[in-house]
This record gives sequence, C-alpha cells and structure tokens, in this order.
Amino acid sequence: MLELSSHLQLLTWPFALAMAWVLGEVFNRFTHLPRISIYAILGFAFGNSVSAFLANQNAELLMIGANLAFGLMLFELGYRINIAWLRDNPWIALTGALESLLTFAVVVFLAKFAGQSSLAAWLLGALAMSTSPASVLRVINEERAAGQVTERVLHLTAINCVMAVCMFKIILGVGVYQSSGDWMSAGWHSMFVLLVSAGIGVTAGVIVPAWLRRMGRLSADGTIAFAFGVLLLVSLTHVLKLSPIVAALTFGLVARHRRVSLSRTQRNFGVLGDLLSVLLFFYVASTIAWEHAWAGALLGVTLVLARMAIKIAVSSATARASGITLRKGYLTGIALAPMSVFALLLLEQSRYMELQLVDRLDALAAMALLLEVAGPALTYLALRLARETQSERKD
Repeated sequence: MLELSSHLQLLTWPFALAMAWVLGEVFNRFTHLPRISIYAILGFAFGNSVSAFLANQNAELLMIGANLAFGLMLFELGYRINIAWLRDNPWIALTGALESLLTFAVVVFLAKFAGQSSLAAWLLGALAMSTSPASVLRVINEERAAGQVTERVLHLTAINCVMAVCMFKIILGVGVYQSSGDWMSAGWHSMFVLLVSAGIGVTAGVIVPAWLRRMGRLSADGTIAFAFGVLLLVSLTHVLKLSPIVAALTFGLVARHRRVSLSRTQRNFGVLGDLLSVLLFFYVASTIAWEHAWAGALLGVTLVLARMAIKIAVSSATARASGITLRKGYLTGIALAPMSVFALLLLEQSRYMELQLVDRLDALAAMALLLEVAGPALTYLALRLARETQSERKD
C-alpha cells in the first residue's frame, strides 16, 4: 500500500501538468484569457486540494524546473533590451526608476500603517516594485505583439526587475545581520551576490556566442546553446546561492550585444519554452496557500490598487516627454500589472538563509493570487487597446 502511494505521488505532477495544458488550450479558445492565467487558476486549485502530494521528494526538482523556465524568459527579456535606445531616450529609464521607487515608498508606508513589521513592510515594498517578465513575455509572444507600448513595457519590466532584486537583496541582508548590527556585512554580502551573478552572466554571454561563431552554427544551434547556457547558469547560481535572475538577464543582454540574432522561430525557446511555461505558472500558483491569501486579502488588495495607480500615474505623466501619447502612457502602466511569478520565486531565495518569509507575508499571498490571474489579462487588454496584438493589427 505504501509503495502504491509513492507511485501515485510520482504520477500526480505529470498528470496535473498535462491536464493544465489541455484545459488551458480549451479555455483560451472559448474565453480568450491568456493561457498562463488559466494555468495559474488550476495550479492554485491543485495546490490547495491535494497538498499532501506536494510535500514530497519532487519539490526540489520542480523548483529547479520552475527556475529554469524563468531563466529562459529572463534571458529572452535581456536579449530584447536595447541599451542604445535607453541612452537615446533617458525618459524611459527615468520612468522605470521613478515608478519603482514611488511604489516601494507607498507600499512600505501602507504596510507599516496596517501593522506589518519593518522587515515585512520593506520586503513587500521591494517585491511590489517588480514586474514579472515571465507573464509579460508570454502574453507578448502569444499575441505576437509589437509597437511602442510593447517595447516600453519590456524595457520598464527589465528596469523594475533589476531594481527589485537589488532592493530585495539589501533588505534581506539587513534582515539577516540586524541582530548583530553588522550593517557593512549586510551591504557587502548583497552587493557581492549581485556582482558575482552579473559577472557569471557576462561570462556566459561572451563564451556561448564565441563558441557558436567558432563552430559556424549561429543560426542552426543558437536556441539549444542558449538553453543549455541558461540551464548551467540557473544550476550554478542555485548551488552557489547567487541570483539566477541577474545572471540570466545579464546573459541575454550581453548575447544581444555580441551581435547574435534570434530568429522568429526561436522566440520563447519553442516547444521547450511552452512546456516549461506550463510548469512555471502552474507550480508557482500551487505554492499559494488559500489561508494565507485570505488572511492578507484586505491589505493585499489595497497594495495592488496602490501599485497599479502609481505605475499608471508615472507612465502617464512621463508619456509625452518620452515620445508617446498620454493614452499609450497609461496603457503602458496597465500592462505592467503582473508581478506574482517574479516575486514568489525571488522570495523562495530567503529559504537559503533560513528565513521562512513565504509563510509570514500574507499580504503577498493575496497580491500574488490576484495578479497571477488578473495580471496577464490586464497586459493582454492593454496591448489590445493599443492595437499592438497581431489580431488588432490585422483589423
């Protein structure tokens, strides 16, 4: 009987993921909701209905698989960032920095006002700064979106990610060292992690294109070479307790500027990317506990509304100065709604430092649940209203 139960545990995840993919295709056809929103709904229902199957030996493998999927998307995001454009139009970088810092300040204020501890409030503020590149990229790729709003959303997402990781690492370092009062150690440790992670990404971004160029296989083997590069980066940073987010993003950024081009068929890493994206969004949603989401519902909804208001207000206020209309400015702010996957995977890193923060931030669970479903839908709506999705461009 015990052996049968063990076999059932091994089969649960593959069947659940396959069912999520099937239902995602069916519901997408009839509701036009982004597939990732449907994966999230099913993952949340699965995680809260058969939680006994989650606490098994596959948990670590699933987490690594989710990080690999996220790493591939971060690589693609980094690859699509144009540094020259940011240099020519500094208003885009200014918009990203301003809305990130304002989001942090307002979320920290509201969280402390609601009775959260200083550490919890700071962490919520840092995580709220982020925009999830996984959700944004999946929607853009599914809809084949292109245009001013799409490009600004990609660049602002990258800025949000970098600033959120830096702030999160600093706050987490302070949280670990605050008992000893060794603030210098906290700051040095955080900066060391970020610099080493970026250095590993730069190294990969130089070596992989050079090897492909040397072998004369740039167009034929680019996808699999970059995929293996991301796999090695994620594994290495996972073992060394560094930042896979910074490493993968830097890898993509450097690879782009080494003049290696990805063809249309390689976007989203093809079938591999599709398969891993089901795992990513389903698994992340399955980690959100209903009791935590319900306990933090009021504060979570408040913080989501405040976060959205700031992103829309700042994007609208800087729209004309950055070269777009006011309408496209607020649509850009709406499209920056997703944050769940990025925030939850980043927060998982706190387990390495023996800080069980995932279970203590009820407001984050509520925010994650709400934006896991609504975030991709809002991104899709914004891009469609901007007439940048493939279906709208044809009309």
